Amino acid sequence: MFKSLVVALFALAAPLATAAPIPADRAAIVAEARGETVYWHAWGGSPRINAYIAWAGQEMAARYGVTVRHVKLSDTADAVSRVIAEKTAGRDEGGAVDLIWINGENFASMKAAGLLFGPWAEDMPNWALLATETNPALTSDFALPTDGLEAPWGAARLIFYHDAARLPDPPRTIAALLDWAKANPGRFTFPQPPDFLGVTFLKQALHDLTPDPALLQAPPDKAGFDAATAPLWRYLEELTPALWRAGRAYPQSEPRQMQLMADGEIDLAANFGSGPISAAIASFELPETARSYTLNGGTIGNAHFLAIPYNASAKAGAMLLADFLLTPEAQARKLDPVIWGDATVLEMDKLSAADRARFDAINLGPATLTPGALGPALAEPQAAWTPAIEAEWTVRFGGAR
Repeated sequence: MFKSLVVALFALAAPLATAAPIPADRAAIVAEARGETVYWHAWGGSPRINAYIAWAGQEMAARYGVTVRHVKLSDTADAVSRVIAEKTAGRDEGGAVDLIWINGENFASMKAAGLLFGPWAEDMPNWALLATETNPALTSDFALPTDGLEAPWGAARLIFYHDAARLPDPPRTIAALLDWAKANPGRFTFPQPPDFLGVTFLKQALHDLTPDPALLQAPPDKAGFDAATAPLWRYLEELTPALWRAGRAYPQSEPRQMQLMADGEIDLAANFGSGPISAAIASFELPETARSYTLNGGTIGNAHFLAIPYNASAKAGAMLLADFLLTPEAQARKLDPVIWGDATVLEMDKLSAADRARFDAINLGPATLTPGALGPALAEPQAAWTPAIEAEWTVRFGGAR
């Protein structure tokens, strides 16, 4: 499906034709946004995240007179397909998608095809609070410069979590994970690709196993892809029979994977960020003995972003919403593991004392890792690697075995 999306996107590339508010004119944006309805297309698979988005909508209505409608997605490509269909039909204004919680591969395709509004993100007032000088992941998405076409609103690191009561000493390298899984069959799994978490586990393994990880920062050709991924496929040939249900079935999402942990069916799993593990403990979804850790040598880190389609109906409201989500209030609420547990993208040294106090007052919970405990952040592979890995994994392991 992704390859056909890419072809369609490049075929549709054309100059933008819609008038739009000027991102730097804050007063005009606030005035134009009042009364708008922003259709925010965002993943809808987590009750905690859905509740956070609902809260943001309530705040936008109270502060700016903007209505936010959460269009719950199971796959970001669904929103991209909607924009493509509108472009094909000549609907260059009044589009149905105003804001997308977007992932790297879809951002790369939409950017290349000219289907994104902007640049706008760097003109938002709260951009000045971001740690852009020290965190290049905030201005580069899957090795592609964002160029102001999307705004970060959260940070993520691939972590692993376990129940310390059942597994006190978990494996801390990809190689050790294989040895542990073979000695403990059925006790590890990952969400089925193309689930984003499942694919990120594959990319982590690829990074740790491939002879030259630096090659992952450029688009692969056929020969380069085959050479780089050969160790990954050999690894998975050994790992898959040792997975939960012997690799004949996979959890379809991160929440389903977490339920397997809570039910005692598995002992080890991956996640984005350790805050959600503390959040799950607080909501009694995981036992109090659940703990998080990262692999020796580091794990993949990234930011997650918001983008506005070129033909969005409510561009002003979408920009205002994206900027609100970067306020210290919204970022601190999101960091609270009782609410969500998603890491902030703000630089604490850029905040007022009162705003820093918001963050200092948060009880991060027993499973949340401090920045010093996270270890090195590894760069995401360039965007073209993701669909290629998804497709090859599906051919090799996605069917009945």
